[in-house]
Amino acid sequence: MPFRWLEDAPISDAGFEAWGDTLEECFRSAADALLSLMVGNPEAVQEREQRTVVVEAEDLDFLLVRFLEEILYFKDAEQLFLRAKSCAVHAEQPPYRAEAVLAGEQLDPSRHWLSADVKAVTLHRLSVRKQNGRWVATVVVDL
Repeated sequence: MPFRWLEDAPISDAGFEAWGDTLEECFRSAADALLSLMVGNPEAVQEREQRTVVVEAEDLDFLLVRFLEEILYFKDAEQLFLRAKSCAVHAEQPPYRAEAVLAGEQLDPSRHWLSADVKAVTLHRLSVRKQNGRWVATVVVDL
């Protein structure tokens, strides 16, 4: 999925910009960027377990935050590294809703190269917007 690291994120944070032709692709790209921050070799994370998440928010920015927070919750609570296998975003009118199937596996230090412990998604520079015909999200996380 397409994303890039932000060069000017605060020192104790990391940031990325993720995009897609649809909101669903943008959210999945953001999930992949988050996983890539935590695991140096995200391709090693196999789809052994699944979790379904449903989140709601009054705007798209907070919907993305809640979506990414679910991924962080499973990392912290169950030591699961997950990516968005599928995602549906309902953004016709507030409250907006995202439903996703997350797939991945438990941390295995012999196969997963840990790179950063993401603590939280911040509101700093947070945005989800339509730009040049595609959806773009800017996210900064606390390490």
